[in-house]
Amino acid sequence: MDTLLLASATELARRIRAGELRASDVVAAHLDHARRVNPALNAIVNPLYEQAAAQAEAVAPKARDAKARPFLGVPCTIKENFAFAGMPQASGLVSRQGLRSEVDAPTVARIKASGAIPIGTTNTSELCMWMESNNRVYGRSNNPYNPRHIVGGSSGGEGAIIGSGASAFGLGADVGGSIRMPAFFNGVFGHKPSPGLVPNDGQVPLPTGDIDRYCVTGPLARRAEDLEPLLRLLAGDAATGLPPIDAVDLGRLRLLSIPGNGRHRVHPELRDAQQEAFDALAGEFASARRLRLPALKYSFEVWSARMKMAGGESFAEQLANGAPLSLPAELGRWSVRRSPHTLPALALAAVEKLPLPHGRNLARGEALQAAMDDLLGDDGVLLYPSYSVPAPRHYTPMLRTFHWSYCGVLNVLEMPATQVPLGLSQRGLPLGLQVAARRGNDHLCLAVARRLEQLFGGWRPPPRLQAAAGSGARKGVAAAR
Repeated sequence: MDTLLLASATELARRIRAGELRASDVVAAHLDHARRVNPALNAIVNPLYEQAAAQAEAVAPKARDAKARPFLGVPCTIKENFAFAGMPQASGLVSRQGLRSEVDAPTVARIKASGAIPIGTTNTSELCMWMESNNRVYGRSNNPYNPRHIVGGSSGGEGAIIGSGASAFGLGADVGGSIRMPAFFNGVFGHKPSPGLVPNDGQVPLPTGDIDRYCVTGPLARRAEDLEPLLRLLAGDAATGLPPIDAVDLGRLRLLSIPGNGRHRVHPELRDAQQEAFDALAGEFASARRLRLPALKYSFEVWSARMKMAGGESFAEQLANGAPLSLPAELGRWSVRRSPHTLPALALAAVEKLPLPHGRNLARGEALQAAMDDLLGDDGVLLYPSYSVPAPRHYTPMLRTFHWSYCGVLNVLEMPATQVPLGLSQRGLPLGLQVAARRGNDHLCLAVARRLEQLFGGWRPPPRLQAAAGSGARKGVAAAR
């Protein structure tokens, strides 16, 4: 694989500014790779290849504006549900097909202003509310390590194209794992920031009410060193309160590891990978211990109750996009392949109508948050599973309906969390875990993520795509399939 596809965005930008690389060559390498692999992945759904190439040609050599344009000439991607002037913003909803944004979301504008060059927008789940990126507008995205497996959702297109090596970094959003699960399933890094650090404006669906506390916008990247500068870029002025990760002394921190939530069994290879990470880090921390927290058994119930009380439109109302939605009729249409909606979206619209005991689960959430705050304080970091198994096969997540709550519970507890890759399973699928901390301690998560990359190597390019990269476009796509 071309070495330009292996480097961090930070390194690429530094070398472009120094005149060691031409932005046109960097972007061309990524575009060539995207053309080879994307037909099999269906990750980029609105390409900007010609525009990106033209922008790269216009980048001045030896540019000196490192502070103003930290990602000068670096190719990136944007999740399709973010407003991007002139680009579609369907969010996987057929009723929005053909609609184009007139302005950029604040985060998209900041990425453009950084000198980065978007090469396309990427696929999501329908209305960004399921863990498989599949919809009736753009179809299904496939995993770069094995196309029979999912890419995660809702930022699944981002995870897949970054995991393939064809994009250096991307923009995602996360209300129940939508940054971390795609990063996990596709073997890359992703950071879910503390609430309020990065603006959510310009998304469809737009987080309203208290959901704005639980839904956050953040970066995905193939290298850990990019996460801090990307987070500072996306946060804008709010980043002034974020301590630098270079100042983090692991020797003053406490390391905690929780191996599971007590309800959804974790795959042995994931459990072993987390134990190996804990063992590798333990000697560098002031203290280290493994524990269990029984209250995590109710992770889904806590997520559901807090989301319900957050206000805003119901998922069914958003799915209908202003029109009446009859679930029985829509399910009937789906059964004969005439519905514009996917089954997971209809199932979620049905589940939210169930009379769940939210009062009891809100109390559980208060107790869980108090316990987690007490455990972590301002000097604790937590290793925690991202999901119960490595990337499942397509459609099978419906059989593990609530296993995504490994990620989702951290959203409603308002905890920052960084997804970290930890090599590949025996079947060649990415392994990994989350590094979490108490609200406001994003820098601790990022510092531990960087150390784990040093210890375990971080992102490993998909072997099948490395083979494809040297085989020509047609042969490469066939090999990826």
